[in-house]
Amino acid sequence: MIRSIWLILLFLMVASAANAQDLVFLQRIEGPIQLDGFSNEPAWESIDPVPLSMYQPISGGTMTERTEIRIGYDDDYLYVSGRMYDSNADGIRGNTLYRDGYSGDDVLAIVLDTFNDNENALWFYTTPRGVRMDYAVSRDANSFGGSSTLGSGAVNTSWNTFWDVETAQNDEGWFAEMRIPYSSLNFQEKDGRVVMGLITYRLIARKGERHIYPFIPPNWSMGFAKPSQAQKVVLQNVRSKKPIYITPYLTGGSTGLNVLNEDDSAYEFESEFTRQVGLDLKYAITSNLTLDATINTDFAQVEADDQQVNLSRFSLFFPEKRQFFQERAGLFDFSTGQRDRLFHSRQIGINDGETVRILAGGRVVGRVGSWDLGFIDMQTESSGDLPAENFGILRLRRQVINDQSYAGGMFTSRLAEDGSYNAVYGVDGSFKVGTDDYLDLKWAQTFDDDIIDSTGFDFTGAAYASAQIARRNDIGLSFRSGVSYSGADFNPGIGFVQRNDYTQVSWDVQYGWLSPEEAKLWTHDGSMYGNVYFRNDDGSIESVRAGASWDFKLKSSASARTNANFIVEDLTSELQFPDDISVPEGRYSFVEWETSYNMPSGNLFRGRYQFQVGSFYDGWRYEAGLNPTWNINRFVELGGSYKFTHLEFPDRDQSANIHLVGVQAQIGFNTKVSLNSFVQYNTSAKVVASNARFRYNLSEGNDLWLVYTENLNSDRFRESPALPLSNNRTFLLKYTYTFIR
Repeated sequence: MIRSIWLILLFLMVASAANAQDLVFLQRIEGPIQLDGFSNEPAWESIDPVPLSMYQPISGGTMTERTEIRIGYDDDYLYVSGRMYDSNADGIRGNTLYRDGYSGDDVLAIVLDTFNDNENALWFYTTPRGVRMDYAVSRDANSFGGSSTLGSGAVNTSWNTFWDVETAQNDEGWFAEMRIPYSSLNFQEKDGRVVMGLITYRLIARKGERHIYPFIPPNWSMGFAKPSQAQKVVLQNVRSKKPIYITPYLTGGSTGLNVLNEDDSAYEFESEFTRQVGLDLKYAITSNLTLDATINTDFAQVEADDQQVNLSRFSLFFPEKRQFFQERAGLFDFSTGQRDRLFHSRQIGINDGETVRILAGGRVVGRVGSWDLGFIDMQTESSGDLPAENFGILRLRRQVINDQSYAGGMFTSRLAEDGSYNAVYGVDGSFKVGTDDYLDLKWAQTFDDDIIDSTGFDFTGAAYASAQIARRNDIGLSFRSGVSYSGADFNPGIGFVQRNDYTQVSWDVQYGWLSPEEAKLWTHDGSMYGNVYFRNDDGSIESVRAGASWDFKLKSSASARTNANFIVEDLTSELQFPDDISVPEGRYSFVEWETSYNMPSGNLFRGRYQFQVGSFYDGWRYEAGLNPTWNINRFVELGGSYKFTHLEFPDRDQSANIHLVGVQAQIGFNTKVSLNSFVQYNTSAKVVASNARFRYNLSEGNDLWLVYTENLNSDRFRESPALPLSNNRTFLLKYTYTFIR
């Protein structure tokens, strides 16, 4: 019986394999090119522009402005030129000069599936101001339910690499030239021949209009960056470049902390001057395998975390922002839930929100033969009660059956100098069994000294397993249904887990459709979804969430969503919320309704607005939020965030008003000099957190950073002795210089 099932599955996989796409041979650049934005050299004139079509707001519609995009290459670089003509040059959006800061600008972009694996890609784009943005795409830019947005797990916005761009603007429109070195593009080369996937597009922000090559239907929320839909192109007589990037750094500054004195009667400010030197190294071992090494690692310039208010019974999740962990980060993805995962790099060098010094480490990512390989080893220093630790991660995957199916495994280890340890292994596979249908299977086990030494090893108690079938598209019928199991002792030591000891059943059924050409709406998406968590020990219900939603996008690029949820939570212990609010143990059922609206992204003033109301355990919750952004001019962008939450529990005469306020200013003096400042106020924590980062990018890989961070207490007298005005204060200067050999 089992053999028959696998034979059927094998047949479906083979039958669903995509037909080989016709290859397009890119033209070689013949002659010199001056990188100035204007692609008027004879070398460019000899290259034919790619045939573009409209992606949005009307798929295959008539493009309202003329666009010419040319792509060529030579022995060292891939080149992209764009002539973005515009009948209203004053309407061209070039809103910011801030590096990696998209602010509703017009765009010229190229997406390169350099490994030709239909799953991963590198995404480069620029704006009329010559701002560079580079992202890494994984999971075929696909998250179920149209949730593949920038910053989601499918798009890594923190990835950066070396490349050049120049732009120009006149009364006819705006013009751009990109030059991307092969050393920034890991690819597979065979006898000087490289095949990769390519997507290129132009976005006219004020119209929400996107011109694209190749033609891609809008069947997915991010189809314009979807590697499996890319045109297969060929570069001939190309050899990879393998330079060594050596980046020493020097930091110095002042760090201060208020601590209680010996008799705990008052706080005293302790300040010290800090100075460090360190080294980062990047080396292309082969054309598709890269080594990153670091000594005395420092992340002083990394953006501070956003403040969050926790109104659940689970730990808060914070995303990784440190550049060292960004190279092909999607390869290390081994999800065991919405946020849960076997490996979360923030477990390395961060403990309870405090930095732990990383002495040294190495990272190898890329491809060896048919295998995708990821390996990390990091060593941290002891800090307080935390012993020195070694972290190891090994990830292997390879395509099987067809080019959009894979099988692989992961192993992690966390070894401390005091003899404690945690080890994990997992195996997983994602198998394409239809045009857009996928079967995902996962199994993992953990080995922890605390569990094994005290109770012995339980094969199922320290295990996780899941199976899911899904149709991944946004137009037409799509669905997801799965079951997962987590044992009571499942504990990945370098991962992130919100809950365990459960069996979960989940479902989501959607139907999406396109509006008529004359309508103002672009797409619609109706969904019914839910999940149920059962306790493993007695089969009782721990949590239920079921609901329905309607999402729609307008042709102006605005979007909106409304949804209603029915929720059940069975508490086995008292639940604590801010302002000394507590919810007694027991079973609670409540209903909530939420709606949100995103203004058109091409507006100079834009933002997201959200409102939620409903019962909440045995009380009520009202929540409103807004996130406006205003580009005053191309130099200054002001952003804000405000979230107000009102909790009320009449039976216990408890209530709270929680405010989370943030103000951000991004100033780009030019494309090399910038200032980013962010101030957040959290009334539940009674803390004002501030972070300012000044950057002078003298040249690519050569940066001067000035970083200031301080946390202030807004209510000093809530404890005795009175809290200090400032919990901590840091001012650091960091200088990096990259040698290329």
